[in-house]
Amino acid sequence: MVELPDLRHSYASRDEPPHMSDLDSVMIESATMDELDRLVERWLELAAGQREYGSQLQTATNRSRIRDSFARRIAGGQARVARDGDRIVGFVTFTMEGSTFSKSVQRGVVQNLYVESESRSEGIGTRLLEAAERALIEAGADAISLEAMADNESARQFYRDRGYRPHRVTYEKSVENDTP
Repeated sequence: MVELPDLRHSYASRDEPPHMSDLDSVMIESATMDELDRLVERWLELAAGQREYGSQLQTATNRSRIRDSFARRIAGGQARVARDGDRIVGFVTFTMEGSTFSKSVQRGVVQNLYVESESRSEGIGTRLLEAAERALIEAGADAISLEAMADNESARQFYRDRGYRPHRVTYEKSVENDTP
């Protein structure tokens, strides 16, 4: 998990997201329920692509669960899409971290960030991430965290370039079942 400690002043003087221009055809907007099925398809693309980096998420078997999750995020205003005309070329989902324990920091969590491969390196991922950051700050986040697969160096570099630093490291050990 990586964390960006203090974002409160990053957007204070901005009236619109960075990288926006009249010439830019891609709009970052709140997701709608009408887009639910298209977002599920995009998430399935994300999950399938992450398997290359060791993700263990199943795609088709999680379809109904991810649909329910997206419906909750959309209803709660916690999903943004990148639209190029009628096409969804990317999305981000986010939430405030819940906890049983009291903490000294209110943490926002970016759960998923995806941009279709043919639209990458155009600033769309940055704009989606910044939209999520703004929404989380408005919701009271003091810090924002997210996760990236350890082997996905391009994603890790993307987040480092935007000020995120390692905060917590997860270790995993594969265990073989030796019992008959």
